[in-house]
Amino acid sequence: MSSIAGTKSGLTWAVHISVALLVALWLFPTLGLFVSSFRTADQISSSGWWASMLPSEQNRTLRTADPAAQVQQGALWVIEGNLFEGGTPATISAWGTSSRDIAAYAPGETADLGDDGRLTVEANGDYRLENDQEFSGRRGQRVFATARTPPEFTLGNYRNMLLDPSNREGMTRAFFNTLTVVIPATIIPILIAAFAAYALAWMRFPGRALLIAAVVGLLVVPLQLALIPLLKLHLAVGIGKGYLGVWLAHTGFGLPLAIYLLRNYMVGLPRDIIENAKVDGATDFQIFTRIILPLSFPALASFAIFQFLWTWNDLLVALVFLIDATGETTVMTKQIVELLGTRGGNWEILATAAFVSIAVPLAVFFAMQRYLVRGLLAGSVK
Repeated sequence: MSSIAGTKSGLTWAVHISVALLVALWLFPTLGLFVSSFRTADQISSSGWWASMLPSEQNRTLRTADPAAQVQQGALWVIEGNLFEGGTPATISAWGTSSRDIAAYAPGETADLGDDGRLTVEANGDYRLENDQEFSGRRGQRVFATARTPPEFTLGNYRNMLLDPSNREGMTRAFFNTLTVVIPATIIPILIAAFAAYALAWMRFPGRALLIAAVVGLLVVPLQLALIPLLKLHLAVGIGKGYLGVWLAHTGFGLPLAIYLLRNYMVGLPRDIIENAKVDGATDFQIFTRIILPLSFPALASFAIFQFLWTWNDLLVALVFLIDATGETTVMTKQIVELLGTRGGNWEILATAAFVSIAVPLAVFFAMQRYLVRGLLAGSVK
């Protein structure tokens, strides 16, 4: 009975499980990046993003107030306060005054510092540093504490990335530079490919089959082979390195897929509609603009998604055709690479920058994903 038409296949459960695994493999890293972009550097280094809602135990280096804050109480000189003053409150489980033994004392115990006095630290961070003689020096006593910190989330990472124009890690300029590259590099190949696809699908002329074969052959040509020759051509004709050069490069590399995808879709449109339009006296341009383009919107949107994602995440083409020593045309992928080199230990900055860079592609994908499958399946069945 399993082979009867209309019944579900026995492998349906395997398909569902595979789809769920693929969704999880994509969703979990994205969710982790999103959560990490709101966490502080200490919390990222002490626990994974999945534990972001739980308290975390961290080894922290703190300081008491400097000697200028001391007061005399009878025969003693005393400095009192809280180690977490001005920062995130926490609960201390152990502490010490040497990096070689950071858990030498329990909360409430007193450490003998010799000529530097005696220090008592409580679990909530309150401390009392006292001495028989006046404290000297410019800095307070260093304290190494093992503290349990509650969950903490902040918008400071995003302010640092987007709202501070004087910050060298700011990605605002790189964000708009990327939009300057991506929008024309998506629209231009769609316009050219739509005309070419219509001609290859519905217009009869000598050599049409060879052109279709050439387009299919160009799909398998690695773009790396054409980078240097194309750059030399740009320099020879005076285009140089700039936005125009990168627009033309993305257009050339994206046209084969665009023409192939749109041609397969257009050739599957009802022939009667086009023939009736020609009988009524419509020109090829009128048929293309008033009939073909509206009916081909799913395929156009499908390619727009691919082209937008590719150009937005591109680094290689930008490095070759948009190199700029001053940083005026730096795109987001290049900016993130620079952050990896200069701020490799600041994971909160890298996580925020990476999520900012994928926010726009995610919005574009979810806004147009309903057209993706329809466009990809164009021409696959008759």
